[in-house]
Amino acid sequence: MEINYMQAAYREAVRAAERGEVPVGAVLVDKNGVVLAQAGNSTIGMADPSAHAEILALRRAGQVLNNYRLPDTIMYVTLEPCLMCMGAMIHARVSHLVFAASDPKTGAARSCWQIGDDARMHHHLSVESGPLAAECGQLLRDFFKQRRK
Repeated sequence: MEINYMQAAYREAVRAAERGEVPVGAVLVDKNGVVLAQAGNSTIGMADPSAHAEILALRRAGQVLNNYRLPDTIMYVTLEPCLMCMGAMIHARVSHLVFAASDPKTGAARSCWQIGDDARMHHHLSVESGPLAAECGQLLRDFFKQRRK
């Protein structure tokens, strides 16, 4: 089942790339596996530096549930989240994060920081990586290669 959610996140990332956005996609599901929200990066189109896929998915799920707290949810994202996105997931009380490609420059789940496990935080979320890592990483590399031409 997990791979299906990451595939949905990957499709959101592809759509983001087609719009000229950095290809990152996110899907948030509840404990029963019901998709609450999904989104792709939209920072350029929305002229909003906070319009990362994860943030948009959290916002939409909050509207669906009419609650800013999202306990017992799992976030699937194609790229390891940044500090902003990890902070938002902590504040929303997301329970679990699954990310595909690591981000060695700004990754805040494992690569540069481990915010979800930080004992100083008021909420912790479990983190795992791996599903579709190669595909998601390649999508990002191809996108940036095209942009540099």
